[in-house]
Amino acid sequence: MSKEVSEEGQTHHHGKDYVKPPPAPLFDMAKLKLWSFYRVLIAEFVATLLFLNVTVATVIGHSKRKDPCDGVGLLGIAWAFGGMIFILVYCTAGISGKKTKP
Repeated sequence: MSKEVSEEGQTHHHGKDYVKPPPAPLFDMAKLKLWSFYRVLIAEFVATLLFLNVTVATVIGHSKRKDPCDGVGLLGIAWAFGGMIFILVYCTAGISGKKTKP
């Protein structure tokens, strides 16, 4: 509760200490005109494509092996998934993590 002292020395109490901002629109059409919006889309698409390519290729390589010593094994699949997530987050965080200015 906030208090306000008038010139006469009387205190007035208000219900809230803050004012709620108006609700933001779900999707701002002005962002479609910005290059930074498309740069984020391209970065996310390429990251997802690389992630799926490497991880699916690792799983397919594991399933096609004939000898237990061939391929990477289950631990290699886990490392491929974890490593790709690490690399893609590290590479795309600077691009897709920034907010676009309207």
